[in-house]
Amino acid sequence: MSFLLALSRAIDALNRRVGHAVCWLVLAAVLISAGNAVSRYLFDASSNAWLELQWYLFSAVFLLAAGYALLHNEHVRIDVIFGHLPPRLRAWIDLIGGVFFLLPMAIMIMVLSWPVFVDSYTHHEYSGDAGGLLRWPVKLLIPVGFLLLALQGVSEIVKRVAFLLGHIPDPLEKHHEPVAEEQIRGSLS
Repeated sequence: MSFLLALSRAIDALNRRVGHAVCWLVLAAVLISAGNAVSRYLFDASSNAWLELQWYLFSAVFLLAAGYALLHNEHVRIDVIFGHLPPRLRAWIDLIGGVFFLLPMAIMIMVLSWPVFVDSYTHHEYSGDAGGLLRWPVKLLIPVGFLLLALQGVSEIVKRVAFLLGHIPDPLEKHHEPVAEEQIRGSLS
């Protein structure tokens, strides 16, 4: 079990680093969006490439941060019911959901999206819009994002099993690291 818990910590660290890096993509998307709007309204100059870059950055944030959201238990669930359940029952629900739903779905999407990326890469696919961007970088985000999500799913399954066996405290009761809003408030204080 100690090897699996070490693997879980390594996966958590990977998704934590990716999540922190992805935060900067939000800033980049905002700056690109603002720059594109200013250029369009003040100089009547714009480009489909700038619009597509905004979409690519949003896709990167959404896909690459999914594992980070799972790490911090910020994914979608019915907390009104789940939060009132005993810790062991919550662990069993997460364990069953992870093994039978999360992992199969993430692995299936990752496997099915890989040939789509490879085809786009080998054919040097570009957007159909005038001045559009290469498509393969954004298509690569799909298998990579779901790989990160599947890895985090494995980490969460390991933590739930370790909790049920009495090796670690309830992983849902851990102290969380500050989310972006809390980090910003702390730096402004």
